[in-house]
Amino acid sequence: MIEFAEVSKRYPNGQEALKKVSFEIADGEMAFLTGHSGAGKSTLLKLICLMERATSGQVVVNNKNLNRTSRRKIPSVRRNIGMIFQDHRLLFDRSVFDNVALPLMIAGYPHREIGRRVRASLDKVGLLSKEKYSPIMLSGGEQQRVGIARAVVNKPPLLLADEPTGNLDPELSAEIMHLFEQFNQVGVSLLIASHDLSLIAQMHYRTLVMKEGRLVQDQVDTITSSEEGSDES
Repeated sequence: MIEFAEVSKRYPNGQEALKKVSFEIADGEMAFLTGHSGAGKSTLLKLICLMERATSGQVVVNNKNLNRTSRRKIPSVRRNIGMIFQDHRLLFDRSVFDNVALPLMIAGYPHREIGRRVRASLDKVGLLSKEKYSPIMLSGGEQQRVGIARAVVNKPPLLLADEPTGNLDPELSAEIMHLFEQFNQVGVSLLIASHDLSLIAQMHYRTLVMKEGRLVQDQVDTITSSEEGSDES
């Protein structure tokens, strides 16, 4: 599903965001990515969805070598990846329905199919009754669930989440993680970047720990809060 082989990323200003990172995420696996602020978590996710390109090494996602993916083919790669952000990135001049429908509209789905998929996705996250609301009328947790509904509306095999619970209280954070587990149980692969070590410890999933651009730990179970800093990436 995801394979990094000696991947490095150096920005034009000389910053080395990633240094020879290697790991694999299997099809259907759910894993966490953690580390201090600036450890490289967000950069790593950006390489997977081709928001950035690796300087060296190989990135393979869904059996596609992203090093060899032309700019023209980037949209087709991204259609198989759902991306969830901490800040939701919702359009506040559009309804909840229209926000979730956006990826399907861009992909050219017929109107009836869009309606069916959007309502199924909103139902999954418990927001079907609020499809006509503006996002500004929703709580932070509800806005995050709209972002999740948008990410899964076209049924991608892979979900990436960058600090998806960073602005939420512990109860809402647990609800979001439960949603992710439900998606994983039906075969969706997930890689979740988070600095919330106490939440990760409760989940008992594989955890990849980043430090200064390097992968320093790859653990099947959990880590303790003393092992890494808890700042946002």
